[in-house]
Amino acid sequence: MPIRSIVTYPHPALAFHCEPVSDFGPELAQLAKDLLETMRAAPGVGITAAHIGQTQRVFVLELEPGEVRTYVNPEIAETSQETMRHMEGSVSMPGVTEEVERPSRIKLRFQDLSGHWHEEQAEGFHAICIQHEVDQLNGMFWLRRLSKLKRDRLIRKWEKSRA
Repeated sequence: MPIRSIVTYPHPALAFHCEPVSDFGPELAQLAKDLLETMRAAPGVGITAAHIGQTQRVFVLELEPGEVRTYVNPEIAETSQETMRHMEGSVSMPGVTEEVERPSRIKLRFQDLSGHWHEEQAEGFHAICIQHEVDQLNGMFWLRRLSKLKRDRLIRKWEKSRA
């Protein structure tokens, strides 16, 4: 299971709307394994195919050690009116975080690595992580959830850290 290179902000792959997966063969299973190893090495709790420059709608979460979830073709079906704030960041922009407000509960439809459809309810940190990764698959890097003032400040901080 190779660790893949993670693209860094503002790489174009981070603004690309990823394409649905239609081939549920061994290449998809290998991609999921590579994503997991890459995420663990980063380190992070979630990673999408876009973070490694791939255009497929796949992401992996590991919120608790050993509890790995792979989501293929995920779509958020419902969100709560209630919201919560949580610090977010990205493996594509290490060291930069900011508080983001999102719905506190969601319902998600997704496929597994075999192509079977599932529905899942999530709340709290789990819901936040799913929304963050689905946003990324839709080409919305997490910074776009911030005010222009906060976004510009974080981009300057990021650019300064890379100089």
